[in-house]
Amino acid sequence: MSTPNGFPQHSRACVTQSMEGGAVQDLQAKKAGKAAKKEAGGRVALPAEGPVSVGTPVSETLKLLPEELKANMKIKSITPRPPRKPRLERAASLDEKSWRRWRRFRTSQESLTDPNDTSSSNGSLQEASPSPPNRSRASPCHPCCQQNSLHSSPDASEASPVGKSRGSTSDLGKRASEISSAFGGLLRGKAFAGGKPRLSQIMPARPLPPMELNVASHTLRTANRIDSDCLDYRHYSQHKFGRVSSSLSDTRLHGNGMVYDSCSTDSMKSTFSLLTPIRAKDVRSRSYLEGSLMASGALLGAEELSRYFPDRNIGIFVATWNMQGQKELPGNLDDFLLPTDPDYAQDLYVIGVQEGCPDRREWEIRLQETLGPHYVLLYSAAHGVLYMSVFIRRDLIWFCSEVEYATVTTRIVSQIKTKGALGICFTFFGTSFLFITSHFTSGDSKVNERKLDYNKTIQALTLPKNVPDTNPYRSSSSDVTTRFDEVFWFGDFNFRLNKDRETVDSILNQNPDTDVSKLLVYDQLTSEMSRGSIFKGFQEADIHFRPSYKFDIGKDSYDTTSKQRTPSYTDRVVFRSRYKDDIQAVKYSSCPVIKTSDHRPVFALFRVKVRPGRDNIPLAAGQFDRELYLMGIKRRITRELQKRREQKDQKSSSICSIS
Repeated sequence: MSTPNGFPQHSRACVTQSMEGGAVQDLQAKKAGKAAKKEAGGRVALPAEGPVSVGTPVSETLKLLPEELKANMKIKSITPRPPRKPRLERAASLDEKSWRRWRRFRTSQESLTDPNDTSSSNGSLQEASPSPPNRSRASPCHPCCQQNSLHSSPDASEASPVGKSRGSTSDLGKRASEISSAFGGLLRGKAFAGGKPRLSQIMPARPLPPMELNVASHTLRTANRIDSDCLDYRHYSQHKFGRVSSSLSDTRLHGNGMVYDSCSTDSMKSTFSLLTPIRAKDVRSRSYLEGSLMASGALLGAEELSRYFPDRNIGIFVATWNMQGQKELPGNLDDFLLPTDPDYAQDLYVIGVQEGCPDRREWEIRLQETLGPHYVLLYSAAHGVLYMSVFIRRDLIWFCSEVEYATVTTRIVSQIKTKGALGICFTFFGTSFLFITSHFTSGDSKVNERKLDYNKTIQALTLPKNVPDTNPYRSSSSDVTTRFDEVFWFGDFNFRLNKDRETVDSILNQNPDTDVSKLLVYDQLTSEMSRGSIFKGFQEADIHFRPSYKFDIGKDSYDTTSKQRTPSYTDRVVFRSRYKDDIQAVKYSSCPVIKTSDHRPVFALFRVKVRPGRDNIPLAAGQFDRELYLMGIKRRITRELQKRREQKDQKSSSICSIS
């Protein structure tokens, strides 16, 4: 009596393949099958005597030798028949394909949904790809492999005697081979419960390395987290670029108990944004109104300062230029405002102009166009033809106080205020700044008049007005420069070289490579500063550029008119600080490519130390010239499109001539 699927009722099919050494087991099984075939000379029937025993592992069946197989197999001789004409087995092939597809789908589902499954994806693939069914003969089972049913398929638990029909033995061998191949990828020691495979854990060949406490390691790369090899980016950036702008305060997150390790900090950075995560509790506390330097969440406090400037130094660009009242502006200001020597632009741009062009607004638009959308006009002021514009990076406007300005006229008789001073002051975080641009009395011999202009300026500039002094104990009511932490004074001071034109020309011709040390010996300002009669407490960076005055307009030659004025360093930038070494001069030079005036622009780059401040000062609250910003950006875009159009037209209008 046999079941519909052709299996005997009193025997079980055993699994003859395992994950370990699968290729070796298949080879030994093939050898055993060949030996049995050679010994029997016909078809081999599965033994049907006795029930299947439990307890013998499948791996022991591999130890059977061909001699042992002979003694434990029943060989049935079959009368040979002439070969028949092959017939089509379309139905069997379709059934076989559908069974394979169903098995692949079932095993893949079990691998994905089983929470206790610890096998790898490779094991699932091996299980779901059975080998082609063997249509020759079924492999015999040794009695020793009938002792452990845990290694056999529950589908093969029902056995029946071998049918006498022609296809019964072949069907049985085919199905046994399919079942053996399908489940041969399972590991030893796991049973089937409800049709779900329970795979044993794959043990590594060598011990695994110890896992780091911080999961952000080289081997475990999870989403929204930064690896440990990137955690030193700040130190690398500081070493390579001089300063890196940190966009998140890790100390605040750790100090407030918001996170417990660097991995959580990195995760919060990438999950929210590059901005600092703000807790609702901090917003409710309103600690930023306390006016404390170390208050948590203070707008101008130490934590916020370290967030933007880890080294607490900002870059400042200070420039002065006597435009000689020319209407024509330079076509390109890049070489002036954005010199190529420093790799990075500065945080603050302060430009002072003497004898400015008639259209002051056009000049400011040109400055905005050159600096681009990263900068905004914090403040601008004018006193006659004296102009000053202060541009700042747009993300730093929130840390500035209200901006104040004052003016001084040194030539009262003049209808147009060409001589005098203009001062602008504000506080950035906790450091107060004062910028003064001046135009002193001209004339080679009028040194005393220039000293009077200086003294009048420091006494008459009424600054600051509403913004409190950061250190009133070191201030003087008679000197405005003592009431601020950092002071920059620049302009056309009109100090000349006390030497005749021929001698100056000979020195310049002998040292064309900007070696001007011999000229500075005759400089009036250097001499007066050394005596302490002017610019007390101020310093000036070393000069390595040629005199900025007086040139023929549009040329590189000095004055060739009948007056034959002596070349001089009339345009200067000096600075002073309340604290030693707070200001470091990085570059001091002129811009020889701008030739629209008889003066060359002079600029200086500084690194200035900034200290934290209190929030109880009047803040500018992000105020800037929005109209100028939009006009400058629009002008910048229009100019770029026009430039591209001209390049395109030039390429399309080129003519190839064949000679």
